[in-house]
Amino acid sequence: MSAARTVTVHTTDRGAVTIPEPSWCVDSHDHRPEALCDTSHRGPEHLAVFYGYEVARAELAQYPHAEESDRGIGGFVEMGHLARTLTPGELDELAALLVDYAGTLRHLARQLSVLRTQEAGR
Repeated sequence: MSAARTVTVHTTDRGAVTIPEPSWCVDSHDHRPEALCDTSHRGPEHLAVFYGYEVARAELAQYPHAEESDRGIGGFVEMGHLARTLTPGELDELAALLVDYAGTLRHLARQLSVLRTQEAGR
């Protein structure tokens, strides 16, 4: 069994603070100092990129010293105007929605293909 990991973060309200760091965290924690309650742990980014455009980003996130929100691990998702930390159930719901929408896009692609073929035959 390996020793618990820790990281020292520089905060604006408490100075240098050493906190436990989860094994999934890949954040370097070297960004500008912030209040301890705003200190977070971040996992690897999972991007959806379409023709060079970032469509979505998701990563594990945790704010272990949060004062006004859940301190547990969540899935942080950014999609258009959606940018929030989700529970496991909410992540599953979002995944189901995206799978369904992918079917919609595939249907539209087939429909477009038929329409373009028809238009070319005129």
